[in-house]
Amino acid sequence: MNGPEIQISFAPGLQVFVASERRSGRTPVTTDGSSSLGHVVESLGVPLTEAGRLLVDGRPVDTSHVPAAGETVEVEGVARPQPVPGAPLRFLLDVHLGTLARRLRLLGVDAAYESEDIGDPALAALSARERRVMLSRDRGLLRRRELWAGAYVYSDRPDDQLRDVLERFAPHLAPWTRCTACNGELTDADKDTVRERLEQGTEKTYDVFAQCAACGRVYWRGAHHARLEEIVADAVREFGSATTA
Repeated sequence: MNGPEIQISFAPGLQVFVASERRSGRTPVTTDGSSSLGHVVESLGVPLTEAGRLLVDGRPVDTSHVPAAGETVEVEGVARPQPVPGAPLRFLLDVHLGTLARRLRLLGVDAAYESEDIGDPALAALSARERRVMLSRDRGLLRRRELWAGAYVYSDRPDDQLRDVLERFAPHLAPWTRCTACNGELTDADKDTVRERLEQGTEKTYDVFAQCAACGRVYWRGAHHARLEEIVADAVREFGSATTA
């Protein structure tokens, strides 16, 4: 670029995206004089899904603002909890976030998940078609213009991923109401109704069941239930807004 020079700084939470030399306050950037501020921010590594207010000389501007020489730009992080207007809050997760998807479903959060890599264009189109917030660690995917909404998942640890999403979006929690396999809704099931789907040991040991209305999978409080209860209890204690089944 060979145009107006601006001074730009990034909120601490965004510094993971930018080059090391831009992590310690304001640094100069030479623009081309025609690109939008949103384009400049993305060209420096920050997906716009992660950028909150853009301040130019202390006043908020839109991403379409074209920077002028001498302007000072501050890029803030997104406000938390982050409002998502225009649709019920629901998510779409890419192929790398299967554990997070299952934990969100465990908490009753609508979380669609692609278990195969269908490609960034198809994921972005699905996000737009179903109006789902795209969750991903793929910065390139989050820059796609056809996305309805998106968010970067900062950690590679499922516990931290879940806490991050719950803190950022504050979804309503309704544990034990969704199928962790397909995201369908669970209903109470009579033992006689699901008997043919149960192994003999399960049939003799358990009496309380739920079944997915979408895929037919049957659930009961089996050997792993204690760990699942711990995940649910931790989430409800920290983020509340829950109804229990």
